[in-house]
Amino acid sequence: MKQTLHSLFALALSVCIASFAKAQQPAPAGNLVIFLMDGYRWQELYRGADSAILFNNRWNHTDSAWTVKKYWAADAGTRRHMLMPFVWETIAAKGQLHGNRDLGNLVNVKNKYQFSYPGRSEAFCGYYDSAVNSNEYPDNPNTNVLEFVDQQPPFHGKVAVFSSWDADARIFNRHRNGMLVNIYGEDVTGTLTPLQKEANTWQHLLPDIFGKGERLDAATYAMAKAYLLANHPRVLYIDLGDPDDFAHAGEYGDYLDAAHDADAMFRDIWTTIQQDPFYKDKTALLVFPDHGRGEGDRWTDHGEDVGPSGQTYLLAMGAGVATTGEIKSAGQIYQRQYAQTIAMLLGLHFTAEHPVAEGVQLGR
Repeated sequence: MKQTLHSLFALALSVCIASFAKAQQPAPAGNLVIFLMDGYRWQELYRGADSAILFNNRWNHTDSAWTVKKYWAADAGTRRHMLMPFVWETIAAKGQLHGNRDLGNLVNVKNKYQFSYPGRSEAFCGYYDSAVNSNEYPDNPNTNVLEFVDQQPPFHGKVAVFSSWDADARIFNRHRNGMLVNIYGEDVTGTLTPLQKEANTWQHLLPDIFGKGERLDAATYAMAKAYLLANHPRVLYIDLGDPDDFAHAGEYGDYLDAAHDADAMFRDIWTTIQQDPFYKDKTALLVFPDHGRGEGDRWTDHGEDVGPSGQTYLLAMGAGVATTGEIKSAGQIYQRQYAQTIAMLLGLHFTAEHPVAEGVQLGR
């Protein structure tokens, strides 16, 4: 009798523990918003403005005194908050931040090229394809997680990409999958709201300061937000190019402004989401770059010969994401893990004709 009671007690206890553990795991997200910050370094994210670059006139050609006033403080914690207040006030309090190498927490690309097309391909395909070795590479032959999600009945026609860079049409191979991938110079078509019509018009009024094929992030964001309000996509990917372009131009003040503006976009989209019953408390937010950059005078560069440019980070918040804040323990994440992470957040398992790396367990 005692043995039977003991067995029943043990069984009941194990059920309770399992139920508690399950309750501690956040439910999958119903929706997902992803931002990519092209070429934005982990150094500024975690340390704020870099004094070696900020106080060097070589890299500041506009109002350097104003840039210093906006972004400089002696303390790194204050600097990073001045630069990206939403990240440090909200994502750090309610989500996760991976990749502070000063704490031994590492995030890296797996591809050796360390530039844009291969970085995006790795992140969204979950796979490092060494043949994808050029920004001029044609349509990506590898299946990406966004088209996989779009093929699932609950998400079909509810996945959208808005990018400042025209190469994303090839990276996500819209010719193969028919997804909405809006790029430089293209209007959103169909039945449009007044806000969408204005966003279409506005993009053509901004200067092409980076040349053909790249539009300013303000236009990309305006079009993406107008689409979100009008169409309620389940997955929205917004690809921001200003940080990389201003860095290549050697304009550190503009590079910092691009990061600060991106942070304001994160805040704005999150505020919008939390005020909309369709998205509120059912949506996750991810932020990551495609690659990093060099250090010192090589901060403008990235690539196979610039070692630190393979160093990146991952930010996450919202449904399906546990609240752990800035990760201060040693660890290693690779960019190829993001694709499966995206699928997992949506309660899916990404499979493709190529290998797919395991995801990051954001729910614990």
